[in-house]
Amino acid sequence: MKKEATNAFRQQWIEYVYGLQDRICKALEAEDGRAVFKEDNWQRGENGKGGGGHSRIMENGAVFEKAGVNVSVVYGHITEKMKQVLPVNEGTWFACGISLVLHPENPFVPTTHANWRYFEAHDEEGTVTHRWFGGGADLTPYYLFEEDVTHFHTTLKEAIDPFGLELYPKYKQQCDAYFSNKHRENEMRGVGGVFYDHLYLNNEEEAARLLAFQKANGDAFLDAYLPLVRKRRNTSYDAENKKWQEIRRGRYVEFNLIHDRGTIFGLKTNGRTESILMSLPPTVRFIYNYEPEPGSLEDKLLQACKHPRDWVV
Repeated sequence: MKKEATNAFRQQWIEYVYGLQDRICKALEAEDGRAVFKEDNWQRGENGKGGGGHSRIMENGAVFEKAGVNVSVVYGHITEKMKQVLPVNEGTWFACGISLVLHPENPFVPTTHANWRYFEAHDEEGTVTHRWFGGGADLTPYYLFEEDVTHFHTTLKEAIDPFGLELYPKYKQQCDAYFSNKHRENEMRGVGGVFYDHLYLNNEEEAARLLAFQKANGDAFLDAYLPLVRKRRNTSYDAENKKWQEIRRGRYVEFNLIHDRGTIFGLKTNGRTESILMSLPPTVRFIYNYEPEPGSLEDKLLQACKHPRDWVV
């Protein structure tokens, strides 16, 4: 593949993720009404020779206790550690993506996570050997409102369906399998969404189709999530509701630190620790062997995490 074509494609994706970051942050600030995002621009490697990014963090808002929307554009030489977790050989790599995690104050508003990323590997002469997209979005409620989960999944499905009706069921199942605390008998951290990885761009026609697919997923996010915020943000809650939220946040922390490939990859490739760990919630609880009362609203959520189901009929 000609280097000029690769660079033009790469630049098109970079411009998209920065634009998506702007759109999402503006929408979240408008929804919160009090807090604003702080931007932390950073560089990777000595004198920025490994790229960098823009981390945007909002804290202590009227709606969002903590929200992070990060963009990174990074590159470097393929290391032995990278070879162990990625299908790459000697040479160099490039990655660009956007990642977000939103932790609401109100326990009746769900947490959500999403990321959309692009990766290239090159041989020692600089020729592209592999390039792929990955990403997805998922929902982590603390109390189960089935109509909310159905809305979230339906919006993602409608964005994906034009690219193949078989894709949503496949990526939904992959999400259920991936966002699971396997050390807790495969208890999911939430109620899923879609997840996909290593969607290879083998030719220019495929590259154009997958770029459109990736953009459709990113563009659907606000429509999938913000209606749930608006519906639940003013729900009254008490200390027991907050306690349950923090217990479930503990499961979120467990997944991110033990199983999440993006977190592990970032830490093993000398990524920026503050940006990588921005996904962690501000407060959590770990209570020994805690079990909610059978039949309670808390137990209803737990059962949905233990037993994945189809949310779109």
